[in-house]
Amino acid sequence: MKKKFLYLLMAILMGGTMNAQQNDAQTARKKVGVVLSGGGAKGMAHIGVLKVLERAGIPIDVVTGTSMGSIVGGLYSIGYNANSLDSIVREQDWNYVISDRENLRNQSLSDRQKQNTYVISTGLSLGKHDTTGGGLIRGKNLAELFNKLCIGYTDSLDFSRDLPIPFSCVATNIIDNSEVDFHSGHLPQAMRASMSIPAAFAPVRLGDMVLVDGGLRNNFPVDVAREMGAEIIIGVTVQGDAKEADEIGGTMSILSQIIDVNCKNKYEENIAITDLHIQVDTKGYGAASFTSAAIDTLIRRGQEEALRHWDEIRALKKMIGIDDLFQPTILHPLRPEVMTEQNLVVGFSFENMTPQDERFLRQKFNLSSRKYIDVNLEQEITTSMRIDLFYQTAECRLVPEGEGVRVVLSAGDRKSLQFHAGFRFDIEEYAAVQLGLDIPLKTAIPTDTEITLRLGKRTMARGVFTVHPRSFTRPMLSYTFRRNDLDVYLEGKIDHNIRYNQFQAEFTPINFNLKNFNFKLGLRWDFMHYRNKLGSETSKELMMNNEHFYSYSAQVNYNSEDNWHFPSRGSRFKAEYIYMTDNFTELDGKAGMSDINANWRTSFMVGRQLTIQPMFYGRLLLGPTTPLLLGNAIGGEWFGHYLQQQMPFAGLGNIEYVKNQFVAAQLQLQQRIGTSSHYLLLRLASAQQADKLENLLNEKTLLGGQLAYYYNTIFGPVGASIGYNNKTKKTYFYLNLGFEF
Repeated sequence: MKKKFLYLLMAILMGGTMNAQQNDAQTARKKVGVVLSGGGAKGMAHIGVLKVLERAGIPIDVVTGTSMGSIVGGLYSIGYNANSLDSIVREQDWNYVISDRENLRNQSLSDRQKQNTYVISTGLSLGKHDTTGGGLIRGKNLAELFNKLCIGYTDSLDFSRDLPIPFSCVATNIIDNSEVDFHSGHLPQAMRASMSIPAAFAPVRLGDMVLVDGGLRNNFPVDVAREMGAEIIIGVTVQGDAKEADEIGGTMSILSQIIDVNCKNKYEENIAITDLHIQVDTKGYGAASFTSAAIDTLIRRGQEEALRHWDEIRALKKMIGIDDLFQPTILHPLRPEVMTEQNLVVGFSFENMTPQDERFLRQKFNLSSRKYIDVNLEQEITTSMRIDLFYQTAECRLVPEGEGVRVVLSAGDRKSLQFHAGFRFDIEEYAAVQLGLDIPLKTAIPTDTEITLRLGKRTMARGVFTVHPRSFTRPMLSYTFRRNDLDVYLEGKIDHNIRYNQFQAEFTPINFNLKNFNFKLGLRWDFMHYRNKLGSETSKELMMNNEHFYSYSAQVNYNSEDNWHFPSRGSRFKAEYIYMTDNFTELDGKAGMSDINANWRTSFMVGRQLTIQPMFYGRLLLGPTTPLLLGNAIGGEWFGHYLQQQMPFAGLGNIEYVKNQFVAAQLQLQQRIGTSSHYLLLRLASAQQADKLENLLNEKTLLGGQLAYYYNTIFGPVGASIGYNNKTKKTYFYLNLGFEF
């Protein structure tokens, strides 16, 4: 028994000695620095290289980077390993991230619709020195993403002492064209400054410095890593060769060449002091290649290029002073918990905000009793600061304090107005432009005036006055003028043309908004002024006299779809009841007309790319009198495009009037092509119509089909469709470029 005890004691002592020796060896080994170059989206290749370094067991003691290299490197230094970085970049909606669009998932449906109507949307601060501009993109969403990913590291820090891996990144001060190396400060701000591509992104202003992309001075900061104590350098670059004269044509290629040439500063000198240089082939991709397919390919190319250097990477272990079996301690485990983590709140602080705005946020989000905060609530608050309180920029930082965090809500300059612009083209109306202005008013309760102007075959001007109280309701008062030129078809042939002006005033005292849900109660006045009617012999008896109406309406609108144009999950539902009169109680001396309309669509995923979308819709007109222009109209791609009461029907392109009772069903198959933004759509529709409800099933069934291809771009859906229906018995072709309005 004593002998066994002695053996056990000796084993423990020997094990302790071996561990001590291993620790001594690890302490004595050389420091390893990883340097990641800039390159925009091409920098995704860095993630593939990091995967191989982790697999090889290479310890990383220092990380430096520029531009996209600063983002990958900064996140790696605070705890995201290569696999987690891979997941993060793939799950982002980069069209949203690299834009200034608002995150409206928790805002009103009208705000979400506006975001999916306009190509350009930017805030302006008239009469002030705008300190947030200077680029096509202000970078609000990038800053918000960095703050979200850097939870726990958003306070002012020493990057060498306070991060799991010492880190530095490079920016350029355009005041004196000097290099600025960030070794401390706010990590998200440093990363944002390092990747501020001139003219594309607004610069970051810090003190008396105006900071842009660090690649202009030092795109491959090996010298910075050496200064931080790195003795062995593994460097990764993603730049291609400079363009030849015949390759430079458009504005973007010229800008890209200017940046690439300037990024050669210090490049050769830094290559010379790199122990292992991994140059990833990114041919075919540019700084803006943020599609899913491009990201997948770039990460794979980085991994493949690093594997070609596998023997050299393994040989580095001897230079470092470790053996082949050495595996570094994982100081940076996978950090997905930051995305859903509930942080204990010890208090709220407000910066650059009026007492009224502070009170608005406290009451709207019940901050006085709020005990915890997560990423989703952060986004809701910052979006409300931009949408409800009209700030150009808004930031929510979590600063560690005691056992929890202090939530710091920081606001930028107020907008004088928000400008919107949308453009579209189709083969029916040709070109159309829609412009919008949102003008916030300086009142105790946030209010704004919205002005919209549409130019094209259908002219429209609208003014809307909206109150944003602390509750979820937004009372509205609006006035709209429409000048319409409408071709009406009969059995596929043009029958007559109506030109008319519509004047409409609406008061909506109840405008209740929750996430995905809107409920309205309102009173509306319409005046129809008919300017001209040209038509066939059969339409001559259609008398068009000027008329006015007073209507009472109630509307429910719900939309949980994950994409406004090409959803793969979620549902949308809209139901409305309108009671129309010409004297508040009657219509043409009789009972008023009841308008009951509804549409419902839901999406089901089948596999990874195919979505099935059944839809049911219809409109029932009840009452002794139906104004001619306000009858049931079908045709086209969308609800309410040419006429407010218009309903689409697959295979029918032009407007045709149908009977007062109309119900329809549609089945759409939506096939996404790979991981791209290309879609094939097949629509099949059937409908019943009748003068009376009891006769709906006795009439001929309308049938239609349509095949379409669309590419979803930041300018809106671009594509074409071809269809056929048994009402017109004609093939219909339609081409659309841009958002619908």
